[in-house]
Amino acid sequence: MMQVNVTGGTIGQEELDAYVARAGQKYPIGTVQAMDIHVDGDFVDLKYHLAPRPFSRIRRITGYLVGDMSHWNDAKAAEEKDRVKHI
Repeated sequence: MMQVNVTGGTIGQEELDAYVARAGQKYPIGTVQAMDIHVDGDFVDLKYHLAPRPFSRIRRITGYLVGDMSHWNDAKAAEEKDRVKHI
């Protein structure tokens, strides 16, 4: 269950449930960890706190898109080692 913080005023349970449902439609299940709702008169500001996602870097090395070189054979690894790196 996500944590919901309401500041600047109060909102009804039905409206709160609608904002939580909107977060569920906008982001995959389990992505939103918390939500801040700031009430400003007739308007509200929504701020979502998302769970961190793992990031894997993909690079183009010697003509191949790779995340890592763990599956490369010795010849391809040597080719990568010998190439000129432009910084």
